Amino acid sequence: MALLVILLLTGLWVVTATVRSVLTDGRGHTPSVRSDELWNAGDLPSVPYSSARLW
Repeated sequence: MALLVILLLTGLWVVTATVRSVLTDGRGHTPSVRSDELWNAGDLPSVPYSSARLW
């Protein structure tokens, strides 16, 4: 019986913590990611590998 009470209290605590976390986090909405650097391809080739002729 005591084990059942402990499990119920633990479950209630987990549900409460989850709801509180979701509510304080803005209900799942996160700010948009802003990039200040220009995008570049790094070391990628300028043509696809399938059309590149490697002689």
